[in-house]
Amino acid sequence: MFAVYAKAPNPENPLDSLVVGERPEPEVPEGWVRVAVKAASLNMHDLWTLRGVGIKPEQFPMILGCDGAGVLDDGTEVVLHSVVNAPGWQGDDTLDPKRTLLTEKHQGTFADYVIVPARNTVPKPKELSFTEAATMGTAWLTAYRMLFVKSGLRPGQTMLVQGASGGVSTALVQLGRAAGFRVWVTGRTEEKRALAEQLGAHQSFESGARLPERVDAVFETVGKATWSHSVKSLKPGGIIVVSGSTSGPDAHAELQRVFFLQLRIAGSTMGTRDELTDLLEYVRLSGIRPQIGAELPVADAAAGFRQMLDGETAGKTVFVA
Repeated sequence: MFAVYAKAPNPENPLDSLVVGERPEPEVPEGWVRVAVKAASLNMHDLWTLRGVGIKPEQFPMILGCDGAGVLDDGTEVVLHSVVNAPGWQGDDTLDPKRTLLTEKHQGTFADYVIVPARNTVPKPKELSFTEAATMGTAWLTAYRMLFVKSGLRPGQTMLVQGASGGVSTALVQLGRAAGFRVWVTGRTEEKRALAEQLGAHQSFESGARLPERVDAVFETVGKATWSHSVKSLKPGGIIVVSGSTSGPDAHAELQRVFFLQLRIAGSTMGTRDELTDLLEYVRLSGIRPQIGAELPVADAAAGFRQMLDGETAGKTVFVA
């Protein structure tokens, strides 16, 4: 079958390991299902996989793609939940110490077919296109959990999103605006800030800019480059919810400010299957739709990877069959 895959880990030049070609069609074990992939979205995690982060060298070649939407053999249209739990796990899917994401142990979605445990499929709302649905399982689910499960924010409070144009960031802006928060964002360029305001941000600021007032919560996916600004932007007792560190993980902790102002820092990773179900219903009811920055044939996947590596995304990049 046709697939986009990583042939080997390459920390220095990840795109040199990207291959667009053929891979064996997967066999379907008991309790798993085959999904004909109609659309699959690109995530930063795919670049980390090319670099060899979170995956053992012997697991290559690995088909890329953490999430997507498609059709079961019986014709049911589904959205994929990307967190694969250990057999018999009970409780929060994201706290399973043996959990994996697609592309860490199991082959991913940038292919004609993907196999997943049956419970990792959720019915696709008919109101969502396959392209829109393909963004839900990773970026939008991550944003949903950060905002509604981890932050503790109430409508009317102020949130700051660091980085205006990535997949999680644009989802946070749209979800936050629809839920009644005052949404502020930072962005490196005028174009990225304009996009955030178009999606619903009340105000946008240059990266590192002094804000008009301190905020109730900061949502972090950037890491080292914005961390100090995030800590300094919080009200006493405020919270930073962090789900990524694309600019590097080794930020200065600012511990004196953290303990003196009683700031809270909460980590957040992906979301549960139930949260994905709730997210899909929320999107359906509210009428909000994901910002699609680029929709490309899967055969042109290399172009999408290059845009992400260069930081030139404006919403989600989705590959379509």
